[in-house]
Amino acid sequence: MAAEYHFITHWRIRGTADEVAEVLGDAQGLARWWPSVYLEVRQIEPGDPVTGVGRVVDLYTKGWLPYTLRWRFKVTESRGARGFSLVAEGDFVGTGVWTFEQRGEVVDVMYDWRIRADKPLLRYGSFIFRPIFAANHRWAMARGEESLDLELRRRRAKTNSERRAIPDPPRPTFR
Repeated sequence: MAAEYHFITHWRIRGTADEVAEVLGDAQGLARWWPSVYLEVRQIEPGDPVTGVGRVVDLYTKGWLPYTLRWRFKVTESRGARGFSLVAEGDFVGTGVWTFEQRGEVVDVMYDWRIRADKPLLRYGSFIFRPIFAANHRWAMARGEESLDLELRRRRAKTNSERRAIPDPPRPTFR
């Protein structure tokens, strides 16, 4: 089908798998530390208090292109510091699998995102605009890698002065 996409993203993040799992597992923090993509985040269902399985989160997102997306995800599996899986519905329908693997002082982060775009612009324009939509996804994920690195540096800062020296995460290209 023309509106189906499969993206695999790889990040190398200095830190621990526990740190990465904690940040990415806190959906309500996405709009604060990854504001270039996550404009609004609202938890609908809390899910399991330990694993997060069953958590449902409503999202309003964007990339560098001038359109926004409304969708939600439900956490379907937790592998602790090794990652988690989700299902998406709304403007996107499909699955996402985050995998974290510690390699020395770096965490290899992989996101396997298999979706069908149900927003009419994406569904009907997919045949022609597929390369542009893919570039938009790569842009969004690059901002995520940059923003996650900044968030981990901010969390590790020992003083307010150190914290203030860390740049803010990238902002949205439009609102």
